[in-house]
Amino acid sequence: MTIQQLEYIVAVDNFRHFAKAAEVCFVTQPTLSMMIQKLEEEMDVKIFDRTKHPVEPTHIGAQMIAQARISLKHLQQIKEIVENEKSIVKGKFQLGIIPTVATYLVPELLQQHLAAHNDIELILQERTTENIIKEIMNGTLDGGVLAGPVNRSELVEYPVYYEKFYAYVSPHDSAYKKRKINLDEIDINNIWLLENEHCFRGQIEHLCMRKRKSSSKLPSIRYESGSIETLINVVDYNPGITIIPEMHAMALNEDRQENLREFENLTAVREVCVAVSKEYARKTMLKIIIDVIRNSVPKSMQNPELKQYVVPL
Repeated sequence: MTIQQLEYIVAVDNFRHFAKAAEVCFVTQPTLSMMIQKLEEEMDVKIFDRTKHPVEPTHIGAQMIAQARISLKHLQQIKEIVENEKSIVKGKFQLGIIPTVATYLVPELLQQHLAAHNDIELILQERTTENIIKEIMNGTLDGGVLAGPVNRSELVEYPVYYEKFYAYVSPHDSAYKKRKINLDEIDINNIWLLENEHCFRGQIEHLCMRKRKSSSKLPSIRYESGSIETLINVVDYNPGITIIPEMHAMALNEDRQENLREFENLTAVREVCVAVSKEYARKTMLKIIIDVIRNSVPKSMQNPELKQYVVPL
């Protein structure tokens, strides 16, 4: 069994296609197939079911691939420990970002990263929180920008900034006349929310329940969207409100700024953090990435005292 063979079975599992895996591994398909076949013969098992399209790992193959990911991750960490000790800061950093942050953070983050003139190739990938955590643990991602705290023992979280919640109110809604919104006076059924897979939705539900402690019923949703921008468009033409994060509110054009309202008697923020595996070794590179992210948001949103007002996920 060789490191190369482990890399090959992981690649095939990633793409579920021998030709694509061979291309990524910079070998010919016959070479990759032969090396995997040799591993199967050595272990006397079938790692992949080649009769299925796309190809799938067998039961024992899936277990071997999971362990191969862990082994390759540990081998990479040995290199990273040496590089970190030698203060070598170069290479790739694969960063997952949740959609409700990516929309407004990525453009400024790219600009700040290019201005830093470092030797880090920053690869950004939009993912849900669940997938970011999964990919950090299997080594596909180096880290993730997500709403915290996620409170996972296998992760280390570095809070980066805190942003307030704003109401975006429809001009067709009676609440539009108010300069501040009191959640106690809002029909929760008139709040347009994101789909369940988004952690931001969970925070909004917590926010609403915090103000409606007498109720145990979650809001009924007439329409679910995967995009805050879509919800804003819906509110522009339909009665009701949606709740958006501060950075998204800052990016609205002048006309839409007129539809923003602060909340009355409510201090609440969401924490945005960078999460990495507890075993992540390239500390110097990680610090550079975190600094670039911090340079991409206003200093006023980086006050650690705001942590006490974080709404849970």
